[in-house]
Amino acid sequence: RKKMNKVLYIILISLFSLTVFSCAKEEEKKTEAPVLTEVYAVTTPTSDPSPNYTFSSTKAGTITYGGSCSSGTTSATSGNNTITFTSLSDGTYSDCTIIVTDSDGNASNTLTVTSFTISDDTPGDDDTSSSSSGGKFVAVGTSGTIITSTSSNLWGVTFANSKFVSVGTDGTILNSSDNGTTWIPRNSGTTNHLRDVIYENSKFVSVGASGTILSSSDGTTWTSRTSGTTKGLRGIAYGSTFVTVGESGTILTSSDGISWEDRTDTNVASKKLRGITYGSSDDPIFVAVGRTGTILTSSNGYGTSWTKRDSGTRIKLNGVTYGNDTFVTVGNSGTILTSSDNGTTWTSRTSGTSNYLNGVTYSNSTFVVVGQNGTILTSSDGITWTSRTSGTTQDISGLTFGNSTFIAVGGDDIDLDNGTILTSSDGTTWTSRTSGATNAYWGINYGNNTFVTTGTSGSILTSSD
Repeated sequence: RKKMNKVLYIILISLFSLTVFSCAKEEEKKTEAPVLTEVYAVTTPTSDPSPNYTFSSTKAGTITYGGSCSSGTTSATSGNNTITFTSLSDGTYSDCTIIVTDSDGNASNTLTVTSFTISDDTPGDDDTSSSSSGGKFVAVGTSGTIITSTSSNLWGVTFANSKFVSVGTDGTILNSSDNGTTWIPRNSGTTNHLRDVIYENSKFVSVGASGTILSSSDGTTWTSRTSGTTKGLRGIAYGSTFVTVGESGTILTSSDGISWEDRTDTNVASKKLRGITYGSSDDPIFVAVGRTGTILTSSNGYGTSWTKRDSGTRIKLNGVTYGNDTFVTVGNSGTILTSSDNGTTWTSRTSGTSNYLNGVTYSNSTFVVVGQNGTILTSSDGITWTSRTSGTTQDISGLTFGNSTFIAVGGDDIDLDNGTILTSSDGTTWTSRTSGATNAYWGINYGNNTFVTTGTSGSILTSSD
């Protein structure tokens, strides 16, 4: 019996020891603070005022931000966490910190975010470099079409005088007089990137990096014009005059596309302007949009004086159009704004998505918006929007309407060899089309009963149907 009691005693002692040890471990775990480490720093320099940042935490908890940075994300999980910083002004940020406090009140180490710079003049889509090393590209299209040209990224295309004109990186200018089947390189006289081209007032005008402006009466012979600025120019429109916009709020006007006047007013805008449109003869208003929710209007039809409007957002705006007596602008984070009073007041509309929206057009009594991850939205009034199935997860960057058909183009902004072309007769039902090439496509236009799309590595595709 004594022996039995001794065994029981030993067992009890062992169980007690295990319990104490387990409780100690549990208490130790409760007092163990989260450990934070940086995973992906902010790309620097960046033109994005709301950049992403990724860090890891060994425990879940509440996030506390320090320094100049903050975010709407206030909870961390165990593992990697990607946050988006609340919109920041241009400048260098070296004082941002993050702390995570777990449910037991244990605060982590203070994670110092690697210094980063936000700058309006950061090389971006205005200064994209060629993605191939030289020589020729080959693209194939409908009916066995094979086309060759210099290996440049192409960003703008227009049609006039029975001729397509496309512009792109390194001063590339291409012409086609046979509905885009064959393309002839033209001497632009510049190696600066060309971002946009239009035909109005009996001439072609192209704008681009470092204040480049070229004009041509025939699309073949081009003359450099003095812009008076070294800022990159992003877009151009025509009403009663030519107006081009670009970096640091740059605005230039010209009655003839040859002599240009600087209308920049940094008191009105100092951020990059990314798009511009003109209303109509009934609504002779220019509207320009850009970074940090910038919206400017010019009501005299000549773009000589501009008024800054309250957009109600600091989100970057990427495109703007006019239709149905309404201006519509779109931007990052699913932003859609509308104005029916000549751009004076703007109302935020529910898009139903948080994806970046890259472009908008109005045709066939329908607004169509395209964007990130295959996003396509439609609206008859610009107010109520419906998501449409695109059938792709690729980013869609450009769209146009012609021959009773909407065409949207795009690709993967990381894998530039993955192109997408979609068509729709009504903006509602979309069909993927085989391009016969693998490049990503950024711009598209319609003329002379032919669609022409341009993209990376100098790719040009055409289709008559």
